[in-house]
Amino acid sequence: MNESLIIAPQWIGDAVMTEPLLRRLQARGERLTVGALPWVAPVYRAIPQVAEVIEFPFAHGGLQFKARRALAKRIEGRFDTAYVCPNSLKSALLPFLASIPRRIGYLGEARVGLLTHRLKNPKNKPPMVAFYSALSGEADLENDRPQLRMDDAVVEQTLRELGLQRGGYVVFAPGAEYGPAKRWPARQFAELAASLTLPVLLLGSAKEAALCEEIVAPVNAARPGQCLNLAGSTSLVQALSLIAASQSSVSNDSGLMHVAAAFGVRQVAIFGSSSPLHTPPLNAQATVLWLKNEPDYQPPLDCAPCFARECPLGHTRCLNDIGADRVLDLL
Repeated sequence: MNESLIIAPQWIGDAVMTEPLLRRLQARGERLTVGALPWVAPVYRAIPQVAEVIEFPFAHGGLQFKARRALAKRIEGRFDTAYVCPNSLKSALLPFLASIPRRIGYLGEARVGLLTHRLKNPKNKPPMVAFYSALSGEADLENDRPQLRMDDAVVEQTLRELGLQRGGYVVFAPGAEYGPAKRWPARQFAELAASLTLPVLLLGSAKEAALCEEIVAPVNAARPGQCLNLAGSTSLVQALSLIAASQSSVSNDSGLMHVAAAFGVRQVAIFGSSSPLHTPPLNAQATVLWLKNEPDYQPPLDCAPCFARECPLGHTRCLNDIGADRVLDLL
């Protein structure tokens, strides 16, 4: 059996979008070990095709050559093939230092000598699932759809700990690490939460706790207990479990949007500066709201998608003009 090492992306959404690649590799007989940073490793434990997860001891940013060389020595001789998902030089360094015979990845940043099999970088911004699946060398990638699966016992334990029932709540993921031009305004999230019959759980990182509290405070003032702010209070395993067991979810274009899609949860995904042509929620239960695509919206959003962190024109109409009533109708 071919032993393969997959170097995972460092973002949750991108990690989810690599799942079809892993399914393809495992289906042709490769045994898969994923090397991932600790904050994305739980995603790969929710992918049945993965035999082993190695949590990398690397900090965010920096080459950390000494740590990579030490890990390379420990894994040398274990793998026949490495698939390098990120485009960075440092991501290709570990397979090279570990002398893995076949090292496959995109040309990326100045790493020609580190890879043995190099794919040309596609022009513009291609659909990211197909971008990762192409590392398999196979064709017909257009219908690849990420799928995650949580252990039922883990999900039930999380629900018990929080006193929740499966399908008895709605999940909001109002954050977006990239910047405010990807975030539907807090006031609209709050208006939507106040209109729902089911309680609302707000998920995100510790950095997004204040944003979530901005949504929770006015809603709970009028309806005590309607919202529960869990941003920064859950592990990623718990967050995955809560999304998998939710009745529905509402999010921006973010990692948790891709998680909900991969679990097949009914969802509304709101796009601002980014594009659903590039990173769509690949889920039959998903509805995408993107004003760029709406012919009746005036004046047209000729500026979209700008892929900016903050609106360069200062109006953020792409998000501000999506009312809570529209999202409510879709739930």
